[in-house]
Amino acid sequence: MFESLSMAPPDPILGLNEAFRKDTNPRKINLSVGVCKDSQGSTPILASVKEAEQRLLVNETNKSYLPIEGSANYGKFVRELLFGAGHEILASSRATTAQTPGGTGALRVAADLIKRKLPVGKVWFSKPTWDNHLNVFASAGLAVDSYAYIDAAGQGLDFAALTAALEAIPRGDAICLHAGCHNPTGIDPTPEQWQQIADIVHDRGLLPIVDFAYQGFGVGIDEDAAGLRQLARPGKELLVCSSFSKNFGLYNERVGALTMVAPTAAAADAALSHAKVCIRVNYSNPPCHGAAIVSTVLGDMALRAQWESEVAEMRQRISGMRRLFVDTMKRKAPSRDFSFISRQRGMFSFSGLTPLQVDELRTKHGIYVVVNGGRINVAGMTEGNMEQLCDAITAVIGSAEGRRRMAEGLSPLSGWELPAILVERHVCGG
Repeated sequence: MFESLSMAPPDPILGLNEAFRKDTNPRKINLSVGVCKDSQGSTPILASVKEAEQRLLVNETNKSYLPIEGSANYGKFVRELLFGAGHEILASSRATTAQTPGGTGALRVAADLIKRKLPVGKVWFSKPTWDNHLNVFASAGLAVDSYAYIDAAGQGLDFAALTAALEAIPRGDAICLHAGCHNPTGIDPTPEQWQQIADIVHDRGLLPIVDFAYQGFGVGIDEDAAGLRQLARPGKELLVCSSFSKNFGLYNERVGALTMVAPTAAAADAALSHAKVCIRVNYSNPPCHGAAIVSTVLGDMALRAQWESEVAEMRQRISGMRRLFVDTMKRKAPSRDFSFISRQRGMFSFSGLTPLQVDELRTKHGIYVVVNGGRINVAGMTEGNMEQLCDAITAVIGSAEGRRRMAEGLSPLSGWELPAILVERHVCGG
């Protein structure tokens, strides 16, 4: 049977990572996959995480299975981080949490829960969104669609188009919203815009699914939850898919959570019971180690303070790389304005580079970025690779402009017209 199979297409992001590993270029740069680097280009283990692991090694007494929904202590810390200590949702016990294998695992459990038990017609995603969003929910058998988000210039939020699209979504459908610095464009709504979004979502009777994998990488741990907390109004329902891969650096531990917020504590318990059915037929119960690290850090005042300081350092480094990139590109390519990069937040930005320019970056310069929107992992930039990166981008921008002018019958360097035969030979590769 397997001999009849052809090769499946590579994943648009992880496939690039695999191609990067095989690349023999000694100066290659990987700005595709979402991994936070330090100033030396390494992905270190946080000191707070290492200390928590040492404590776990000493105190661990068994390797027994966790419950289907995972550690209750972990769930408590997840909810406190999402909503803030003392929030009405916590006081009323109308939220329950299932520990999942990463944020992707949380999304799949949410999709299965919706498909099995909730009367949702479609699930709507921003355009653009993460490629895997559509795959995960469609694979669960759900219909998916998109709503407007980015503006025509590809540099900011088209809020008028966004709100108009939300107003047109049928009542009772589900909508996936990106929490702070989670959208792959690096573009976030303002707190005031979040209030209007929450008004529309609840007035329309939509079920919000909030994806939140970068808490702390935008403005701050609480500040980045502003949109989520606008949606978390008394008596309202929502699903939250969160992850600690980035802000704890626990990429390969796959530490995530699905938090279900219901109108009452009884309804939240019922939602968890059905989520457990979905989990049991999927991965049965979650891994322990990563969640134990998170619980150890968040449950110790000194470790938590250390972790918050480390998150702040990562956030500040990413912001610094944005500013350095903009300043360097302004020096190297003054005719091209990249200032919008410094206004965006989080690990990623849509650079506006075309698919052809992205391909040239990879094939000619050994620099890997995602084709869709020329998405760049800003957290992969360093002071050491910035000159090389900006030189390469300047080169591909210049070569693309030259091709455009040649195709229009103009010199790459001036405005005089070329003979048609030369244009034809250039365009056709002659």
